[in-house]
Amino acid sequence: MNHNHSNYQARLNFINGNHGLLQRTFGLPANTLVEPISYDPECPFKYNNFVYRVSLPAPLDKENGACQNKPGCVAIPSGTSDLILRLTNSDATSIGAANRVENEVAMMTLAAAALEPNFEPNVVPRLYGWAGATSKKGEPQQGWILQELMPGVPLDEKLDNMELEEKKEIFAQVAKVLKGLQDFPLPASITKFGGLTFDNENNIISAPMTTTSTGPWLSYEAAFEAQLKQALKKTDENSYIRGWHENGVRDRLEAFIERGLPEYFKQLESHDDKAIIHADFTPNNLLFDISSGRITGLIDYDFSCVLHPSHEFLCSFSGFGGKFGGWPGIEAREERALKEAKLHGFPDPLPDDQQDGEGVQWKVAKAWEDALQNEGCRRPMTISGIDIVANVDALLSSILPWRVTNSDILRRQTDQAIQNCRNENEKVLIEILEHIGF
Repeated sequence: MNHNHSNYQARLNFINGNHGLLQRTFGLPANTLVEPISYDPECPFKYNNFVYRVSLPAPLDKENGACQNKPGCVAIPSGTSDLILRLTNSDATSIGAANRVENEVAMMTLAAAALEPNFEPNVVPRLYGWAGATSKKGEPQQGWILQELMPGVPLDEKLDNMELEEKKEIFAQVAKVLKGLQDFPLPASITKFGGLTFDNENNIISAPMTTTSTGPWLSYEAAFEAQLKQALKKTDENSYIRGWHENGVRDRLEAFIERGLPEYFKQLESHDDKAIIHADFTPNNLLFDISSGRITGLIDYDFSCVLHPSHEFLCSFSGFGGKFGGWPGIEAREERALKEAKLHGFPDPLPDDQQDGEGVQWKVAKAWEDALQNEGCRRPMTISGIDIVANVDALLSSILPWRVTNSDILRRQTDQAIQNCRNENEKVLIEILEHIGF
């Protein structure tokens, strides 16, 4: 049986069985309907969460404040008939920190506060209750979040078929969301870079980052240094990569971490700045109301963190103007041209888009750039040194290539295919190292 599906009934029992979560904690009726969302029992990859739509047999006749005293939570409003419940997956490969639920709750709390002044109703779901994936005694337990069901459909279902003028209207709203997150003054209790949690007085404080289970760090540079060292340690345990010791690659990587990284980060403007980073700010995590054309939700804060404002551009915005990547390789001329345009200005006239839809969509990329500029967002053109950081991020990604390190994809490939991928990735690593002078 598929690993995601092996505990399917046990999860439903936890939610809505006799003395299940919904009855025990919230006193909801036993005939409440619980249905999985975006769930494929045959999916070969481990889900980060299992997400359910909770449908009550009748709307609440009064508010339910069972968990309203939990940090970040409010009472479920009277009249509510549908909710979203997220259960953590302890087997997830891309997220595993003990504070993963607390981080998500804290980040959503900050994001809601950041966006509330300019969005009515708010685009961040309200939280009605939660429990961490680790007990107060430090033991693993089932983590969960009960939250507001936001209206709308995923933007990625509609965006590709929109005309350019429609996309421009969407981009203007998305840029407004980004501007709100960038400008929000973080609480003084958040002193470091990384993830978040709550202290004993329910203050939001710095904590390990959920995607690495390490941190927090005193600087953005320290965050990258720790992740690079962690990645190298993992390669030592990989029978295909073998620590990248062949062809002297490991020595060059370690030399860069020791000597190159500090010099690189001196070139990043305002490197001490911190901001709310969603880290998966893409059309599939934005909800959209078809009739009004309005963005109605920014969801899924699994990977969210507090890092330098440049970081959002390294990991988000595919489907808009694209991520801001590091060294794209000697063959990727169009990608290099787009990167230069984001740093120094788009050419006029724009290059033609390919008729098959492949390659850079220049009109879309320019429309996204214009939306960022019009809203006054910090963006690659205004963040001096972001290209330097992007190269470091590309190096980090190439040290641990997904197809050679992810247990789910490894099972689906032959040894020869894995070895070929490993060798190709070594070439990429060498290219990047040469590009950055190591």
